[in-house]
Amino acid sequence: MILEKVRNIGISAHIDSGKTTLSERILFYTGMIHAIHEVRGKDGVGAKMDSMDLEREKGITIQSAATYCEWKGYNINLIDTPGHVDFTIEVERALRVLDGAILVLDSVAGVQSQSITVDRQMKRYKVPRLAFVNKMDRPGGNYERVANMLKDKLGHTPLLMHVPLGAEDKFQGMIDVTNGRAYKFDGEDGEKVIEFDAPPEYVDEVKKRRHDLIATLADHDEQIGEMFLSEQDPTVEQLRAGIRRATIALKVTPILCGSALKNKGVQVLLDAVTYYLPHPDEVENIALDQAKGEEKHVLKSDPKAPFVGLAFKLEDGRYGQLTYMRIYQGTVRKGDFIYNISNQEKKVKIPRLVRMHSNEMNDIEEASGGDIVALFGVECASGDTFTNGDVKFTMTSMFVPAAVIKLAVEPKEKNSPNFSKALNRFTKEDPTFRVSRDEESAQTIIAGMGELHLEIYVERMKREYGVEVIVGKPQVAYRETIQHKSEFVYTHKKQTGGSGQYAKVGGYIEPLPSDAVETYEFVDDVVGGSIPREFIGACDKGFKEAIQRGSLIGFPVVGVRAVINDGAAHAVDSSEIAFKTAALMGFREAYEKAKPVVLEPVMKVEVQVPEEFQGGIVGGLNQRRGLILSTETREGFCTCVAEVPLNEMFGYSTVVRSASQGKAEFTMEFARYAPVPSQEQEKLMKEFKDKANAR
Repeated sequence: MILEKVRNIGISAHIDSGKTTLSERILFYTGMIHAIHEVRGKDGVGAKMDSMDLEREKGITIQSAATYCEWKGYNINLIDTPGHVDFTIEVERALRVLDGAILVLDSVAGVQSQSITVDRQMKRYKVPRLAFVNKMDRPGGNYERVANMLKDKLGHTPLLMHVPLGAEDKFQGMIDVTNGRAYKFDGEDGEKVIEFDAPPEYVDEVKKRRHDLIATLADHDEQIGEMFLSEQDPTVEQLRAGIRRATIALKVTPILCGSALKNKGVQVLLDAVTYYLPHPDEVENIALDQAKGEEKHVLKSDPKAPFVGLAFKLEDGRYGQLTYMRIYQGTVRKGDFIYNISNQEKKVKIPRLVRMHSNEMNDIEEASGGDIVALFGVECASGDTFTNGDVKFTMTSMFVPAAVIKLAVEPKEKNSPNFSKALNRFTKEDPTFRVSRDEESAQTIIAGMGELHLEIYVERMKREYGVEVIVGKPQVAYRETIQHKSEFVYTHKKQTGGSGQYAKVGGYIEPLPSDAVETYEFVDDVVGGSIPREFIGACDKGFKEAIQRGSLIGFPVVGVRAVINDGAAHAVDSSEIAFKTAALMGFREAYEKAKPVVLEPVMKVEVQVPEEFQGGIVGGLNQRRGLILSTETREGFCTCVAEVPLNEMFGYSTVVRSASQGKAEFTMEFARYAPVPSQEQEKLMKEFKDKANAR
């Protein structure tokens, strides 16, 4: 396998932009499937990449699906990711291991709320991308407007690669401005690409668009810049090479157009993937060398280098655990022993090595740097790094967002062994799905990214494990924080038979800056040995225990810095447990005086509704304590963006449908935590107190 001919790409977008439809066309045109099936097709088969029954029923992607194909001598590893924000971890982990991506945008709606989230994820992992403006056949589809939205809303430098041939229902194809050639698509499934010179009526527009493209590129690529200044016209190859360099450097975003559903433009997009997106060696992948104090090491996709791979996704299938792995360097073969560096260098054997084609497996004997494969029988956690044992490299894992909603669940049949089996499997597969036990009520609590997220897992328990579940009322994952600095001096004394307990700690707690990444920070300012060094860690443990449960409503405390700067110890009676207790009680004492407040998750809500229902929808959001951020009207539809507390959003889908005769749709994603109004806080505190008194 020639590395220059490998592309590892993902397809990401807002929900209903046509990602899975596009993936289906890519598989068809590359010969991986022999018939096209639609996402909500009447044939009952469903799209190849939506292999789960639930995905086919609901018409949405729930799990990212991996496949591979070949296009004009290039090997393309492809991951189709969900658009729904509740399954954002699937996008997160896919982008963590990919070298490039296609950002799909609806030609009418353009940049939507989830497009912004996906773009933020791409920027987090420095993933070069192409933008594909899909659904160009829709009434109101506008290629240039979407390009401007990319610039205004996402801060991209767009390169318009095409001039559309026709618009809306007259859309026939496109003209590539790099070579001036036009493309139409014929045949029953658009499989015949007809290439011809740009029609005369388009020649002037193509010339202008090409000049604009070169002028924009000249600002971001030195070679094209020099040619532009000396008024040289770059050849097609020189221009494409310049676009490729600037795209990989994350300076520009080439924008293409087409209609996946109408089989127009997909082959041209595949060509663009080979022209402009990087091969594995053009992307810098960093590992931390644990043998050298986490020194940074750049990995090279050399098949002869020591093997390094990252397990980025787990699935529990019929044959046991399936571990998806991106191989960064070296070669791995069936039967090899590899070491899990993230888990005490645990040695495991690879009994089976496969390439995934959605839910189908194709056995292979070996894989090397740049490949995305799956391993059977390798127990690990999502985000673990494996090597051949010669090196002790670990790779940074993916970002995992905090859960915002909780549900109490219990099986209808008591002591069902499959209930805990299902929960164990789901927590292993999905880092955003969390399970805990409420000791006071003896309930099992599941937490996740939204109502749909948890609803899907409850449904999967029933289907895959035969477990009927009783579900409690959804509960918001509140947090507590402090508003002021507060000092403490606490002495813990306990005298029992034999040696007693003694510890004295002094210091203060204060709010962390609003832009702090961490939610808790411990600072040791003790000088002169007033607290012996061996007990400093115990103080940290005491504070960590204290923030698990705030005193207002019993939720975790965030955004706090705990500082110790004084204390005292006893030669005999001081111990780790004494200092841990003193820190815990000192924190609680200071917490009461630090003006604590309750924080609630605030969601960014985007509603698309016909203009005639706009007033009712906006009024409804205001009633739910919503803050309207923007309203935009286009093609008879209003897009309203607001920030609304999650607690006010339960049951909103029913309300929004009845307020718009079923014509409105909405998406929401977590935006931030914000203090609840004082009236609401008092109500929550009263509920917490009543619950405590009732026990």
